[in-house]
Amino acid sequence: MPTRREMLARSGVGLGLAGLADLLTERRAAGSESNPLAPRGPQFPATAQRVIHLFMNGGPSHVDTFDPKPLLGKYHGQPLPTTQRTERKTGAAFRSPFRFDRHGASGIEVSELFPHVAGCIDDISVIRSMYADVPNHEPSFLLMNCGEGRQSRPSLGSWVTYGLGTENQNLPGFIAMCPGGYPTVAGQNWRAAFLPGAYQGTYIDTQHTAPEKLIANLRNDFVAPGRQMRQLDLLRELNRRHLERREGDSQLEARIQSFELAWRMQSEATDAFDVSREPESIRAMYGETTYGRQLLIARRLLERGVRFLQVWQRAGQPWDAHDQLEQNHRGLAAECDQPIGALLRDLKQRGMLDSTLVIWGGEFGRTPTLELPTPGVSTTSTGRDHNHYGFSMWLAGGGVKGGYVHGATDEFGWNAVENRVHVHDLHATILRLMGFDHEKLTYRYAGRDFRLTDVHGHVVEELLA
Repeated sequence: MPTRREMLARSGVGLGLAGLADLLTERRAAGSESNPLAPRGPQFPATAQRVIHLFMNGGPSHVDTFDPKPLLGKYHGQPLPTTQRTERKTGAAFRSPFRFDRHGASGIEVSELFPHVAGCIDDISVIRSMYADVPNHEPSFLLMNCGEGRQSRPSLGSWVTYGLGTENQNLPGFIAMCPGGYPTVAGQNWRAAFLPGAYQGTYIDTQHTAPEKLIANLRNDFVAPGRQMRQLDLLRELNRRHLERREGDSQLEARIQSFELAWRMQSEATDAFDVSREPESIRAMYGETTYGRQLLIARRLLERGVRFLQVWQRAGQPWDAHDQLEQNHRGLAAECDQPIGALLRDLKQRGMLDSTLVIWGGEFGRTPTLELPTPGVSTTSTGRDHNHYGFSMWLAGGGVKGGYVHGATDEFGWNAVENRVHVHDLHATILRLMGFDHEKLTYRYAGRDFRLTDVHGHVVEELLA
């Protein structure tokens, strides 16, 4: 029996649909839809070919990491002359418990929390004038990752793979690694939304070490490889016929692509995720920790052509230091500082840093004042509340100017006041480094051309080398 769609296509009212089917067939024949992850060139020459986003989920304090504010020491324990409206009640000025020192030929001041990162500061652009929209985790996670804090939008990684595809057809183009579960708002951070599903991030729980546990069902222990291949050949032919009858259904195409990618990954992923194949000296450089193993896996994936990697430190929002900020930040920095420094040095030694964009930062910063006890949030006055008015991030490699500080917050660290950089501006700059005009990398959906930066965003030219 013919389907309803076929009945319409055979009738007079279906002539337009038949024409659309011909157009879709031509597009598939041209290769635009047959393999959505095929490598493609950017709109203009790019300095960055791949991205690794080190997301410090929860909001690290900028005044304790990369934005020193010595005046907080003068006012410590006293009310500040200027203040801002915050999510919860805050009290007196809270000086940083960490020492700042100058590093590298550039002399940029970095907290004692990050000595290994500080050793690479001449390859880093520190942005001290970031700002976001609201002081809440959920919308700020989505704004940083998807350019929109309220509605469903494709993530940055999805936009990049949509624009460039991936250089290894046996691995996902976009991978998100987080040990022990999901971060806040879970898979929405790496969603494809209305883009084809092939551009969605692939989540990997990196608390595991064995490749077959990192990716579920990576191996088939029940069917011999030759027989499995024959089964998959039959399945591929059935899928092809099924797809032809549905005239290029994008969701169906994405599902078929995921099945075929899963088969190809059985050999490639086992090698890529097995860090025991690295020399002992390299493993020691990254450190024998979960985060160190994550970044070593990330470097191996970047080498193998994965286009976009996002690395989370832990599930939830670990940097959210409403209480015990000194203990919280010292412990988290100790986990990630050595591996991040190792990643930057390793990429540079392999000649990959110039073409790899490294992004570090959270969804917002923290207040220069201490947070007063709040039921269910904080019990002591030893932490800081959320601060979206001003915070710090840094970029390295991929055509970024090294040894450079961009912008500034006010003398206490409340507000970004000099050369302010909104999240939309950051996204526009990232796309420029990847070879795209953020206003022209678009996808038509629901009668509108959408883009990552919506109707906002300006490239921060000063960050470009």
